[in-house]
Amino acid sequence: QVQLVESGGGLVQAGGSLRLSCAASGRVFSINLMGWYRQAPGKQRELVATITSGGTNYADSVKGRFTISRDIVLNMVYLQMNSLKPEDTAVYYCRIIASGSDYWGQGTQVSVSS
Repeated sequence: QVQLVESGGGLVQAGGSLRLSCAASGRVFSINLMGWYRQAPGKQRELVATITSGGTNYADSVKGRFTISRDIVLNMVYLQMNSLKPEDTAVYYCRIIASGSDYWGQGTQVSVSS
């Protein structure tokens, strides 16, 4: 069974940086997509960034500030977040689509104070 575990969340002041990591354990084969999503209180979960063999995709709100990367050998995906804003406050979820299955992590809280 595949499990995703996020880490790296926390409280940071506006303008600061955080780096999120997501480790996939278990038998993970044929990864099609790795990504980060977030859900703020009272809002729907939204895409932050994804990475595939074809490239990366970012939400307009994070372009130029966030960078997604991955280590296929270690089955890890990262999200470097710079110039954080209070509106980036949310629970951040890791997602991996592999071998036709869709896996989600439990989420890590990111809080940005003004």
